[in-house]
Amino acid sequence: MLERLRGLMARLLTPPARALLGLGVSPDAVTWVGTAVVVLAALIMVPLGWLWPAALIIATASLSDMLDGQMARLSGRTSRWGAFLDSTLDRIGDGAVFSAVVIWFAVADDHLGAALTLAALVTGQVTSYVKARAESQGWTITGGLAARADRLFLLLLAMLLQGLGVPYALLIAVAVLTLASTVTIGQRMRQAHRQAAGGDAA
Repeated sequence: MLERLRGLMARLLTPPARALLGLGVSPDAVTWVGTAVVVLAALIMVPLGWLWPAALIIATASLSDMLDGQMARLSGRTSRWGAFLDSTLDRIGDGAVFSAVVIWFAVADDHLGAALTLAALVTGQVTSYVKARAESQGWTITGGLAARADRLFLLLLAMLLQGLGVPYALLIAVAVLTLASTVTIGQRMRQAHRQAAGGDAA
């Protein structure tokens, strides 16, 4: 769903991207710094219960995922290495955020919440793996019920609401994410299977 906003976000991020390039900052540096902020905010603030400030900081830092890409396009530095680095660090950032929520539930002695968050983490990572593995075979995987941006947005929104006093916001969110990611895995596997069958028949 949020993938449709990439064009708008790219336009909004063009001025700061040009400014950073003017200062000599490289796209890779933005990728590394953004991920470091996400990991630190998640693993320090979330277990302490500072949910809404952590959600805002992580959401802001996550914009680096689009900012670095826009910087690369403006500077003509798009590369396979940049795409690889961006994808790898995305997995690390997502793992840190979901793991921090697992810890938060565990500290609160909420075993159901911890288990659902762990399930959401695993299914979310598999969702990304299925797409990457399929594309390595030359197949095209598009869409799905819950892309990475959608999953992160829902989790951060739930953290914000929970931190502001909305009960069960995080529990409901991780349950929805687990279900949505499971459906997305099925959708992407179906796309891959169709293309594999077509290729084998040809």
